[in-house]
Formats: sequence, structure tokens, C-alpha cells
Amino acid sequence: MFKTYSYPKFPYVQSAAQKTGEVVRHKLVIIGAGPIGLTAALDAAAQGLPCVVLDDNDTVSVGSRAVCYAKRPLEVWDRLGVGERMVAKGVGWKLGKVFFQDRLSYQFDLLPEDDNKMPAMINLQQYYLEEYMVDEIGRLPRVDLRWKHKLIAIEQQSDHAVLTVETPDGVFTMEADWVLACDGANSGVRAMVGAQFTGQFFQDRFLIADVIMKAAYPTERWFWFDPPFHPNQSVLLHRQPDDVWRIDFQLGWDADANEEKKPEKIIPRVKAMLGDDREFELEWASVYQFACRRIDDFRYGRVLFAGDAAHQVSPFGARGANTGVQDTDNLLWKLKLVIEGAAPLSLIDSYNEERAFAADDNLLNSTRATDFITPKSASSRLYRDATLQLAEQPEAEFARKLVNSGRLSMPTPYRHSSLNTPDEEVFSGAMHPGTNCADAPVKRQGREGWFLNQIGGGFTLLSFGPTPVESVAFGSVTARVLQVGRDIEDEKGVLAARYDAKPGTTYLLRPDQHVAARWRGFDEQKIVQALARAVAA
Repeated sequence: MFKTYSYPKFPYVQSAAQKTGEVVRHKLVIIGAGPIGLTAALDAAAQGLPCVVLDDNDTVSVGSRAVCYAKRPLEVWDRLGVGERMVAKGVGWKLGKVFFQDRLSYQFDLLPEDDNKMPAMINLQQYYLEEYMVDEIGRLPRVDLRWKHKLIAIEQQSDHAVLTVETPDGVFTMEADWVLACDGANSGVRAMVGAQFTGQFFQDRFLIADVIMKAAYPTERWFWFDPPFHPNQSVLLHRQPDDVWRIDFQLGWDADANEEKKPEKIIPRVKAMLGDDREFELEWASVYQFACRRIDDFRYGRVLFAGDAAHQVSPFGARGANTGVQDTDNLLWKLKLVIEGAAPLSLIDSYNEERAFAADDNLLNSTRATDFITPKSASSRLYRDATLQLAEQPEAEFARKLVNSGRLSMPTPYRHSSLNTPDEEVFSGAMHPGTNCADAPVKRQGREGWFLNQIGGGFTLLSFGPTPVESVAFGSVTARVLQVGRDIEDEKGVLAARYDAKPGTTYLLRPDQHVAARWRGFDEQKIVQALARAVAA
């Protein structure tokens, strides 16, 4: 079926506990070995937290599926050891063009500034993404990845959950202090715990066609509104590795999904778009509808939800997998501290506080994009088309800001998180508490490197001046000092500029590379108080 990729088959292995009938308690069991479950497993291992991953399949995802991965998730994957491999294989891009009918309406640059390790976006088929993470997990003794293990029931107790699991060798029982459900938009775990999953459904259907062809198109995101080759609808084009091109065709409300997936329906559409006689092969196709909805609480007792199991958005803007990766990035360090007894249970509740807020932000952006792309009334279409026409004018910058072909995935700052310590002094720039850390080129021991590779996993005190101590602790939680000028060199001044640094400026950075607090001087008592607040103590 697939000409550019050979699907691996992962072996089913019966666990020792299943053979003996022993009911074993695990600290963390992750349900689902898709992109979010595998990311969570890698992060658990990085935190020193052993986990078991259960998946009812024995291979990676079929089809390219999610293909666009943004800078912040790439930084998370880089922290977990797989980001560089993804970038090396993926097609990097940062420019997007929006067309109205047969004209360029406007273009945008997702990352106009230099001095970042990770690109603004890469395109990479989801099966590669999963394969690389499975490879990395195979080198980690703390992750027990079990294929052909299907969760069929879950029963919660006050301090753990009891899981009933079906395998080719029969059914057995296991226990978990915590369960993380990463089993997708149709989550079985969500149904098992009685969680509510509400929001808006959309009637429009879209066709994904993965086409193999040689083409000299630039590595940009191209989006057409009402093009001559597909009138009254929209089309999206992305390049992937292996000369595979992703084309999304809007089909309308009444399209027959089974009919539209047939080659005899797809090939004429592709030929009309290409406008020439170039040869191409159809590799994979799918028709989808979508919704914008989320779970009512990211925590149900001892069961936590992440990724599409917690929230579902339309695909415009690449907010699905990118958002799910940021869920696990937010959760795992908190889970580790709570499991170790270093932080109270209330730290887990901050996961829902911060990530539900981010989900609502993504849902709002995704819904607005969908309404612009697929107007529901004549007046809405008139507004959209007038906006696109106006955006073509050089002086109409305001109109270009109104064009919405899918606001591309950006991290949501936790500006009002209860874990933040508010500023006491004046700062400029974007690095306010609750924001993910900006990267910058630095040197360590004379070697070129990147700032984000120096932090993450534990708390860090970034100091732009000498400090009286090497670390600061609250209970068993310690923040190590990373001093600019001693531990790392900021020769280009990019780090200082992005963090609005003056001599003595100090930042408290969370394990997920977010700012928890900042000051214009090093005050150990204030740092201890901020550290306590950052772990919900």
C-alpha cells in the first residue's frame, strides 16, 4: 500500500506478572502509544519515573496523519533526545502564502528572528515521529512498552486504579498509582470514568490526499480560498519528506466519504490543481470531519487525560499533536514530585488549571479559523472574501491580520497561573512568569550550544551575575544556579536581550522550561518563597 514507508511490527510479549497471576502496582501506566503517549513515556523516563505503556496495536500510525510540528513541541522533543532526528528528517519551513482565487493575498513569516535551534515548523509524517520515539524508548530501562495490550476496564480506589487488560494470552489485572490516558479523540478511558467531552461539531468534510511526485514548489504552506481548480472551496498544500505532498481539499457538507476516497475521484482533483501533465502517485487518502471540544476536567481521581483524549480541535493551525505534547510537558514533572512526596497533591490540580486554560485558547483560535475557512452564511462569505481582497493591498496591514487560514500553533502562556510569582519590578519583553523560555545561542566550556539544552528536568535559577550560593532548596525540591559568565557565555548578547537582563537579574525556571518568577537581584528568601509557590506548597 505504501511506497515510501515500511511499517514495523512490534512483538507482543507476555509480562512476568501475567504469567504468574500476580497483581503488580505501578507508579504510572500510560494508555496509548501514539505521539502523546510516547512523549509522556520519554518524559517520565527523563524524570526518573518508571512507567508502563499499553497499546492495543502493534505498529505505528497508518498514514501521514499529523504532519506539522511547531517550534515549542520540537524543543520538548529535543529535551527528550529525539528532536534533532525529527528535524533532520523533516521538511523545515516558516513561510506561508494565502491565495484568493488565482491571486496571492498575502504571506507571513512564522519565525522572522534568527538564533533559534529549532525551526518554526517541520513537516514529518506521523509514522516517522512515532518510530523515532519507539526507538528511543527501546534504550530506556524505565519504560515498559507493551504492544497488543488493550485496556477494557478501570476501577478507581482512593489512592490507585485497578486496570483490566486484554492480551492475546487472555485477560489480567494490574494496578497503577496514576493512569495517563493518551488514547485519542475516541478515548475509551474517558468513557470508563464518565468524563464529559463537549463542544462544537462541524459539518464540513475534508479530503487528505498524500501524493508522491517530483515538484519544485518551495517548502512553504500554501492555502487557497476559492481557487479556480476547486471553486467555492479551500485547498491546503504541504511538502513532506520522501517527495510526498499533503493536499487537503474541502469537500462540503454533503460529500460521501467512501466515494471521495476512491482514486477515480481524487486523481482528477489533483490534476486540476497541478495544472500540468506531471506524473504522480496516490499513496494515502482519508476523509475527515472535525470538532472543537474538550473534557470537563483533565483529572478524574487517579486518571489524567492528555492530547486528543482531553481536547479535540480542527486540523487548521496544527494544534492537535502540538498541544498534546505541551500537555505532557506540563504534567510529568508535577507527577514526579507528587509521587516522590516532594509536592502536595494540589500540584496535580495545577495541570488542569494551566492546560484547560491552554485548551480553551486553542479551541477559540481553532473555531475562529474554521468559521473563516468555512463560512456558514452568505454574509460571512461576503466578509471573508472582502477581507481577502483587501489584504492584497500593500497599505492594508490591518486586513492581513483578519485573514484566518488557521492561526498556526503557538504556546499559550500561563499568565494567571497560581504557580507564578508576580513581578515586583519592571521588565520588558516576553519572558513574564508563565511563559515558555526563549532559546538563544550560548557557549559552555568553550563549545557552541543552545540555552534550552542547559535547562529542563529540574528547577533552574538563571542568574546574570554572581550568586552567593550554588543552589536554593525548598524541602527536597532544589533549584540549581546557572550563572551567565561562569557556567555559560552569552557572547552574542541574545540571551540577555531576550530576557531583558541587567546585572543581577535572576529567573526561576520550572522543569518544563517555563518562567516561574524573576527579579532584578538575587534574594534567597524570595526565591524560596517562589519555589514553594511553584510546587503548590
